[in-house]
Amino acid sequence: MDNLNEIAQELIKFEREQDMNDNQVAFGSHLSVERIHDIKSGNSDATDEEAELIERFMQSNNSSTD
Repeated sequence: MDNLNEIAQELIKFEREQDMNDNQVAFGSHLSVERIHDIKSGNSDATDEEAELIERFMQSNNSSTD
């Protein structure tokens, strides 16, 4: 996992902590499941807009469980 970019590492950690899967993250962030897979696998970097959508989704879910 060392070679993955920061957003991919955050996303993997978030899914583990929140017990979520890629489908749930895709739905909540308004991205496709395929994009989530590509970002997490390191096949493709998230665009600035995608990273912002993912970050916003993760923040909204972290604050609702605190």
